[in-house]
Amino acid sequence: MSDGGDRPFKIRSFRRQDAQICRKLYTDGLLGGKLSENDTCSDLDDIESAYLKHDGSHFWVAQTPEGKVVGMIGVQHHDEGVGEIRRLRVAAEYQRRGIGSALVETALRFCQQRQYLKLTVDTFMEREAATSLFRKFGFRHYRTREVHGKPLMYFLLDLYSKDQKEGSD
Repeated sequence: MSDGGDRPFKIRSFRRQDAQICRKLYTDGLLGGKLSENDTCSDLDDIESAYLKHDGSHFWVAQTPEGKVVGMIGVQHHDEGVGEIRRLRVAAEYQRRGIGSALVETALRFCQQRQYLKLTVDTFMEREAATSLFRKFGFRHYRTREVHGKPLMYFLLDLYSKDQKEGSD
């Protein structure tokens, strides 16, 4: 994994003043422009409580040298030894610049430091860039279910598998 030193952006922990832009990043990236009926989005209403009050969860943003927040990712810890990637977004005009990879690398490092055994993520099938990114990091698709007429794909990464691939750009 890269240390990110050669990138024109930095990944840092979420700050309270990032809340509004994170909410906008999320809603701008919604399929069809609206929340799915199964998503309350309550974690984005209070990112600090949902991600920063427990050692097993965290939330990061990607920031340009000018200070603009252009991406985000969270990890939540629900089950023993398992982390879940949540809310991965990169602003449309900043996609395909390695920001998504850097955010996933950051989440992976966090989970490995906490000795999580597995990392999960789900995404709608229409998000081809996301599914490609997860596969690049060695996530395996393990199930698909339909949510409000759209196929939702579930991915799993065994963090301590011998055949795990590290991501690279």
